[in-house]
Formats: sequence, C-alpha cells, structure tokens
Amino acid sequence: MSPSAVEPAASTPVTKNSVVERRFGNFTIPDVARQRMEKAGIDLSKGYPEYPADLIYKQDVAALQPGPVEFSDPGLRADKEKKALFGAAKEVRHLTYHCGTEIVGLQLKDLTSQQKDELALLVAERGVVFFRDQDLSPQQQRDVTSHMGPIFPQNAHVPGVPEVSVIWSQYFASAIRKPTFRTPFQGWHTDLVHLPQTFGITHLHYDTVPPYGGDILWASGYAAYCKLSPDFRKFIDGKKAVMRSGDAYLDHDDATAGRQPVEEIHPIVRVHPVTGWKCLFVNRPWTLRIIGLEKVESDLVLNYLFNVYENSIDIQCRWRWTPGTSALWDNRCTLHNASWDYENRVTRHGTRVATVAEKPYFDPNAPTMREALGLED
Repeated sequence: MSPSAVEPAASTPVTKNSVVERRFGNFTIPDVARQRMEKAGIDLSKGYPEYPADLIYKQDVAALQPGPVEFSDPGLRADKEKKALFGAAKEVRHLTYHCGTEIVGLQLKDLTSQQKDELALLVAERGVVFFRDQDLSPQQQRDVTSHMGPIFPQNAHVPGVPEVSVIWSQYFASAIRKPTFRTPFQGWHTDLVHLPQTFGITHLHYDTVPPYGGDILWASGYAAYCKLSPDFRKFIDGKKAVMRSGDAYLDHDDATAGRQPVEEIHPIVRVHPVTGWKCLFVNRPWTLRIIGLEKVESDLVLNYLFNVYENSIDIQCRWRWTPGTSALWDNRCTLHNASWDYENRVTRHGTRVATVAEKPYFDPNAPTMREALGLED
C-alpha cells in the first residue's frame, strides 16, 4: 500500500472555476468517492468540492438563521417500540449500555416515513446509530436526512448539491486547520453551538476510510449529567453560558473591531424534546463562560464538566468505520471526537448533512435518563 491515497494532480493553471486548486491544492479525489459521485450524476469537471462565498462578516452568520426555524421532531411521532424499524432489520446491536446502536440489514434510502420517525426516536435515545454497507448517493443522503429536520446550509459541498458537505481529511488539514500529532483537530465537541437554534441530527457517510485507525467516538450527554451529584445538578440547573464560533468575523457596523467570534447564550443543561431527559450541554472548544460567575469560578466549573464528559469511558462508544457506513447522531445530547491517528497517511472521505433543531431550553421538572429508565440515580 502506498503511503498516501491522495496524489497531487499535474500542475494546472488556476482559473476562476478551479475551486479545488484555489481552496486547498489540486488533490485527486479517491476512486471510490469519484465512482460514487459519477454514479449519482455529479459533475466533477469544474472542481471538487464546490465552495460558496466565504462568510466574512458576523452579519453573514446571522443571516443563516435570520429568524426562528420551524422544527417539529419526527421522533415525537414514532412508535415507542419501533416495530417497523426493528422488525425489518436483520439485527439490532447496542454498542454500549449508554450510547451507540448498529442497525443491520437495512438500506437508509429505502426506509419508509414511519421507519424514519422511529429512527429519529432511536437516535434521540441512543445518541448515535450506525448503518454499514450503504449504497447511498449524496442526493439520497440529503433526502433521508431532510426527514429529520430542516437542513443547514453547508460550506464545502458536493457540486450541485449544496445541502451535502464534503468531509475530506486532506481538505480539513489544508484549508481549515493544520493538525499535528500533538494537537489533532478539535477534540470533544458538538457542532455550531453559536447558532440560536443548534444542530439536531447529523448524518455522516464515509465512502473512503483508512484500513485501520480514524475511529470516531461519541459520549452521552444524558449519562454525563447523571454522573453529577444531585446537589451539583441543582447548582448548574438553569445556568447559561456564552458559546462561541470556531471562526472569527468582521463587523459591518464597526470597522475598528477586528475579527471576533460570534457568540450565543444557551443553557448548560438542556432538555431533549423527544426523550424529555436532561442533558449536559457543554463542550471544551466552544463553551466560553458561565453567566453570573466570576471567570475563575466559571473556569473551575466548566473544566470539571468537560472532564466528566470526556473522561468517563463508560458513557462513550467508539466506532470502527468500514467503506459505505453511515452514522446518524444527535448533537443535542452527545459530544463526538475524531481520532486522527492516521495523520493523512491515507485519505478519509465522506459527505455530511446536518439538520437544525429547536432552540436549546431547560425544564426544571424534566427527569434524568436514569430516573426515566428506573435506574438508581
């Protein structure tokens, strides 16, 4: 096996249509990914991926959600026993007691509306659900995921399919951030918490994966909250935090301000509308400070919460990818963390569709997961 599955193409003059060259160098799309795109009728002749105009100003970010986004969770319609989904599957495999389930023998593109409702409920309960051996075009991935909620507009996306973003290790390492062995990517996080309405279910499909390594881990926010003592829960219940964007933006109205991250205020304990369970909603990269506490107090509390989420291996699951695998996870009640142990020795390529959910809220009367399931709490 060669040390890298990505080979630079021959030098070509950069034109205004040379999106790949202009953005991150002229990498060669992996064969399996190219075949998947061509089978789906995707035009790759003008470069890959397609990239819209950059978001430069914080007003551009605000325009992504200029007002409330209408959302009704399909999991609320689902049969609690999930008879249609489970009855059609060859096998249902739970990875751990607290998160992660694999559904065997079903094609996502063939699911009925009832089965997709039940899948939304399962994702809400288990945090992340996996399907191997999927024959799934980007358009079909978009259509399946759109059942779960309004689709969020993407940045580097499949040409002609703006709802489907390209997740390509070479692109991330070249155009977004330069990871190293000591500081790989983001660590444990959930996506885009600086939005008024945060992400709900996200659907990631990998067509090209390393022969080993490159796993992704998920952790349950329900179980992380249950790790806290009842008195400490009372202390953090109802508190809110400033959450920021990963990128910084200019301000149309203040040319002297320089680039600043976009900030939004959310509760650090939210309630999932489908399960009704309380969930710890913090993550180390993007949760900045707890409102009402001094900085030293906020840092102490947040670092403790981060550590509970990140270091409790009994509330986590780890997924070993194979080509053609889809993962659907709920950003409201999980954190995830991608292992970069393969360090771009080989490529990893896939596509992602993300949905917008409700504005995070807290309900003091909501139960914990363990209370709801009748477990010792």
